[in-house]
Amino acid sequence: MCGIAGAAWTDPARAVDEQTLVRMTSQLVHRGPDQSGTYLGDRVALGHRRLSIIGLADGRQPIANEDGSLIIVFNGEIYNYLGLRTRLLEGGHRFRTNTDTEVIVHLFEDLGTECFAQLNGMFSLAIWDTTRQRLVLARDRLGKKPLVYYSTRDRIVFASELKAIVELDDVPRRLAPRAIDAYLTYLYVPHPMTIFEGISKLEPGCFATWSGGELRVARYWNPDLNEEDRTASEGEWSERLAELLKDAVRLRLQSEVPLGAFLSGGIDSSIVAGLMQELSSSPVRTFSIGSPIKEFDETDYARSVARHLGVEHREFIVAPDALEILPQLVWHYDEPFADSSAIPTWYVSKLTREHVTVALTGDGGDELFAGYDRYKALRVAQAVGRLPQFVRRALGSAVWQGLPGSPYRKSFLRRLKRFLAVVDQPPHELYLTMLTTFAATERIALYSDDFANGLAGNDPLEFVRGTMEQSSRRDLVTSAMLTDLKTYLVCDLMTKVDIASMAHSLECRQPFLDYRVVELAARMPLRFKLRRGRTKRILVDTFERYLPREVQRRSKMGFGVPLIHWLRGPLAGFARDVLEDPRCAQRGMFSARRVTTMLDEHIGGHQDHSARLWALLVLELWQRRWVDR
Repeated sequence: MCGIAGAAWTDPARAVDEQTLVRMTSQLVHRGPDQSGTYLGDRVALGHRRLSIIGLADGRQPIANEDGSLIIVFNGEIYNYLGLRTRLLEGGHRFRTNTDTEVIVHLFEDLGTECFAQLNGMFSLAIWDTTRQRLVLARDRLGKKPLVYYSTRDRIVFASELKAIVELDDVPRRLAPRAIDAYLTYLYVPHPMTIFEGISKLEPGCFATWSGGELRVARYWNPDLNEEDRTASEGEWSERLAELLKDAVRLRLQSEVPLGAFLSGGIDSSIVAGLMQELSSSPVRTFSIGSPIKEFDETDYARSVARHLGVEHREFIVAPDALEILPQLVWHYDEPFADSSAIPTWYVSKLTREHVTVALTGDGGDELFAGYDRYKALRVAQAVGRLPQFVRRALGSAVWQGLPGSPYRKSFLRRLKRFLAVVDQPPHELYLTMLTTFAATERIALYSDDFANGLAGNDPLEFVRGTMEQSSRRDLVTSAMLTDLKTYLVCDLMTKVDIASMAHSLECRQPFLDYRVVELAARMPLRFKLRRGRTKRILVDTFERYLPREVQRRSKMGFGVPLIHWLRGPLAGFARDVLEDPRCAQRGMFSARRVTTMLDEHIGGHQDHSARLWALLVLELWQRRWVDR
């Protein structure tokens, strides 16, 4: 696992020299602390930072093909590289290293950009073609590895992280209002935007070519999400799933450095750990993080799974210090990123790295096999939406009165009111409502007149709406799952895990996101995943041997932190100091009065604005670090 950066240009006045290239890659040391390398050509500069996983002795990058006509810098792992290498050797290619990186450059020599569809792995890469004087960028199918770029007519600059690109003095740091609008909607900035105007993310499953000042982006992976296979029985689906997921885990056990797994005690991570143990000759090392606050602690379940599987388990109980960690998060995430589960992910990555260099995770199981409660809620919503309005209101009141007293009661009420208010809308709109942190009316109330006027006609929900159209002929729940897979999982979960793990030079691998498993799950009918309120049904039935009974039937627990308590307790004063600081108002984006009202309502216990206030707090701290410098 590594960090890459570089540039290509047509105008010599826009060249990136070695000193600048080293400055860019120095921002990525955490991604690759073991080695660094550069290549400087007539019209190109390629830089690399290496975290050694495979080919420890001979894996220094950049790497070229036999005649030096192709040079690559690569971040990631290709799990099927040994089979590809054998085929290339039989075709007459000569190798100088034992790395997966060199396999790619030879494969590109044979197939050009068609080679990316043959790679099973996670990656972002750049290849300079000296013969055609073109730069080729590519990113894996599900966006597990990041890649951002800034392109003009006379130069393109790229990097694994935004912080490397903005090292160049002539790359502007102009805030993108549309990106801020989207961030407050989703808590992340969706691709292809970044928070800065003109700098873009390469979308998952895409490659880009830059030649003669012209940039072209194309997609190499675009499965038909409307395809559903209704011919196979449940037993046949289970057999296919067991075979593919086991092979996905087997491929991800390739490593020349210590390897382990995150174990939360949930279904997905338990299955991954179980398959690892089945394929290993010695006890697998697993790691979990616990909280001193019981409602946020899963260590009992993780401990139960560890005993059941016979793995070597370590758990860490951590009371997160938000004031200590926030500056680190703001620096590492580059953009405003307000998924608060980044905090425990940060800690479990940090502590796991003390013992292993590679960790397998259960990411992707929820999106592929209907693990989120919102999928059950969508089914209920469809039924409730057919009731008369007065019945819906009565139902909402009854549900509210029946809720036990808890700090989440008001939060649930707010979401329930929004939910009941839109159940008579078209079905896909129900799902969109569930995704938003600040609804459109709430954002308008927050924005200053000038900022709102500058966003006239902008609708950040088009990002999700457009993705849903790709599976519009499927049932609503399946369409929502596939949309989550291509939006929420990529832009939120993969970003969260990649940045938190690579900040500590830890490589995370996700067997559920092997593209073969994804394509299988996408074709699977919903009835095998969700039935009578039971989620992940086929996963539990197929892999029940790895799951203690209490884990099979447990409710899903989010990987979160007690934001609602923090922002009424230890962080309340800090939040006021930051959000009511004159600097905040002087930025001209938000109504100072509305921000104060939200603080008063939350701290006073009248409303739960914790997610919104956290988003505003992260945004302001991000601006102080990256805009004000």
